[in-house]
Amino acid sequence: MFDASAETVTVTDVTGREVEVNVPVERVILGEGRQIYLVAALDTEEPFKRIVGWRDDFKSADPDNYALYLEKFLEMAKLPTFGGFKDGTFDVEQAVSLNPDVILMNIESKQATEDAKYIEKLAAAGIPLVYVDFREHPFINTEPSMRLFGKLFGKEERAEEFIAWRHAEIERVTDVIERENPERPKVFIERAGGYSEDCCMSFGKDNFGKYVELAGGENIAKDIIPGTFGTVNPEQIIASDPDQFITTGGWWEAYVPGGAWVGVGPGRDEAEALRKLKGLTERPAFTGVKAVENGQVHAIWHQFYNSPYQFVAIQQMAKWLHPELFADLDPEATFKELHVRFLPVAYEPGHWVSLSDGE
Repeated sequence: MFDASAETVTVTDVTGREVEVNVPVERVILGEGRQIYLVAALDTEEPFKRIVGWRDDFKSADPDNYALYLEKFLEMAKLPTFGGFKDGTFDVEQAVSLNPDVILMNIESKQATEDAKYIEKLAAAGIPLVYVDFREHPFINTEPSMRLFGKLFGKEERAEEFIAWRHAEIERVTDVIERENPERPKVFIERAGGYSEDCCMSFGKDNFGKYVELAGGENIAKDIIPGTFGTVNPEQIIASDPDQFITTGGWWEAYVPGGAWVGVGPGRDEAEALRKLKGLTERPAFTGVKAVENGQVHAIWHQFYNSPYQFVAIQQMAKWLHPELFADLDPEATFKELHVRFLPVAYEPGHWVSLSDGE
């Protein structure tokens, strides 16, 4: 049925590509299931009304939130699922058969997408592909990505409301750090500690590495890892002797059953998360480091790295790094407010734990 309000517009995606799309879009394929973190903030009453297919990562990478959404939106279980562009399991023919108005793809899939000539194959069927990014360079690309979603969905005012509030919440930390200019503790931020037996995945100058700096810390891996993601060896951690150790965690039973990862996330068991967090400190890389000796060891929800919710992680990390400056800051209340104002599911605590609690 022809929508008289639809118009063809040229949008610029986060790679600088100009793409013609008929907006507002009514049929969308999400190249990553976790893009629902933003979709749900725009189409809050019916977050799946435009989604005709999505990548199958949401259920495996974030089963806690998947369950919360499934309880309220049973239709999501029936959505066609795809493999990833990056690993070559995306099915172009399946995508074409769903007749989408647009496919939203994360920027980390760009090289694989170009190599496989997916864009040309989709364009031949009249299907535009648009790149967004909340993960590789979140402080450059999150706001443009949110605006892009808003434009495509005809929800520009809603997107701007979220952008303005997110910006203000980040400034509650950065303004204080700029004004007080505190001494910066050295921080080792581990990516998915315990996910594998290798030590240790971390972040360079972006993503959680950037969150550390914004929260008033010094990321010890910023000059070791040239890109956003990489590895720090145990000797480098011991030599740096970090004041604080933070790992990201999640419920990754689907990927690494019974793994040493720290299962933080909505509704998670705090005592079990603390047990696993303590276990991570017993690896050789953390022998005698200040962070462990002083109990400054923390775990935080991994999916803050891949969503527009990064500001909550920045607030919580600021409280760990500078408790005296942020005594009145309540990241839990911030995350609750995000759910009340923008999301269709209720907030459940459990997104971070610390060995310093109660000591």
